[in-house]
Amino acid sequence: MATNSLDSIMEKWEPVIGLEVHAQLATQSKIFCRCRRTYGAAPNSHTCPVCLGYPGVLPVLNEQVVEFAIRMGQAVGCRVRSLSRFARKNYFYPDLPKGYQISQYDEPLCEGGSLSFYMEDGSVKTVGITRIHLEEDAGKAIHGLEDESYIDFNRCGTPLVEIVSEPDIRSPQEARRYLERLKQTLQYAGVSEADMEKGHLRCDANISVRPRGDGEFGTRTEMKNLNSFRGVERGLAYEIRRQVDILEQGGEVEQCTLTWDEAASETHLLRTKEEAQDYRYFPEPDLVPLEVDPDWVKAIKAELPELPAQIEERFTRDYNLRFQDIEILTRERELAAYYEAVVDGGVSPTEAARWVLGEVLRVLKEEHQEIGEFPMRPEALSELIKLCSQGIINRNTAKSVFDIMLTENLSAAEIVKRDQLGQVSDSATLEDTVLQVVSGLPAELERYRKGETRLLGFFMGQVMQATKGKGDPQVVRGILQRVLDEA
Repeated sequence: MATNSLDSIMEKWEPVIGLEVHAQLATQSKIFCRCRRTYGAAPNSHTCPVCLGYPGVLPVLNEQVVEFAIRMGQAVGCRVRSLSRFARKNYFYPDLPKGYQISQYDEPLCEGGSLSFYMEDGSVKTVGITRIHLEEDAGKAIHGLEDESYIDFNRCGTPLVEIVSEPDIRSPQEARRYLERLKQTLQYAGVSEADMEKGHLRCDANISVRPRGDGEFGTRTEMKNLNSFRGVERGLAYEIRRQVDILEQGGEVEQCTLTWDEAASETHLLRTKEEAQDYRYFPEPDLVPLEVDPDWVKAIKAELPELPAQIEERFTRDYNLRFQDIEILTRERELAAYYEAVVDGGVSPTEAARWVLGEVLRVLKEEHQEIGEFPMRPEALSELIKLCSQGIINRNTAKSVFDIMLTENLSAAEIVKRDQLGQVSDSATLEDTVLQVVSGLPAELERYRKGETRLLGFFMGQVMQATKGKGDPQVVRGILQRVLDEA
């Protein structure tokens, strides 16, 4: 395969990418039965005759599944059809006990929306949404255990929405950002946990390439098993190179389905040309057409929470934060809510962002925690930030207090009082300390006065150490500068 950089390849060739994303809906039970929707339970412990496809059983549609799908459709501006139908998608695979999957085909629930997101350079990209339809998940095949294969049917009947984009994506980076925004929207809308590691969010990609400036689409391939953001970006980059390599050598790209091997960083062929008719879709005879009351759709739309684009706009307007900071703070709804609660404690939005993005995220990363598991209440962090802003403690001391607050059930003020951590701002006291430190370092003082002014930082460190970190840095620096510069 050609080893040219992707940027140089894309100067001549334009990728055309569309994503098909399956998201598990966060309902309590499955789509057509009362079995609990679960993850990590003992294999085959949450099944029944309906989700196992026993002869003679009948599916019953879960109303909350429809509500969640409509909510997601409204979040991305789709039109909700007043009448949609279920269909049987026929194919054989060991984890599909019925031999068919109940899905929607030519009459999906939601059609025609769009999703906008920021690229790394701050530009905005909008990708059309072709459709959002309902379907049931299959089971899970587990290969390679003691040279045997096993089937866990717990996942059978788990409710899914399939979100199909228009072929508007033009690079692996755009695909990744689209998928990140889609995950964020699913979570903000409250319809899915969208945890890729747990299989809640799975992505297939349709991709072709064409000479840049050409209006005709090339022959597309489908890539499966893109189960991480990194995998989406790397897999698409690989497939772009593979198709361009074939075309530049005079060959033709064959329509086929590929699987991405993350470990080997390459694709493998699953099957050749495949069309919708290969699945022999036909109307599901055991389910009546789905009729949706327009008033219900309006009520669902009215109850939508603030969505990612809206909260980003508000953070920009109300808090005047940097784009890069807003992007991180709003990545998860719970983190954005925690940040706002800190600000509501009466502290500067900029200072609140500095602490949340710095110390809070540091702890979450080190402890492998989610923000919901973080032990410090936002009001407690607000109090600590106030003590620092008011000059009662300096920033270094505040960081030490922060760490203590994580393990002890004490407020910032209680810790400062108990450990006598209050900042020393008295000029006379600090001047005595500075004079003692400087007089004890005659060699360094001589070097400083001969022009090694970078030693100011060294002297600052020594003074702060002598005050046990409690000296007011601004006062210390002013006194130190005067003492060092005295002839």
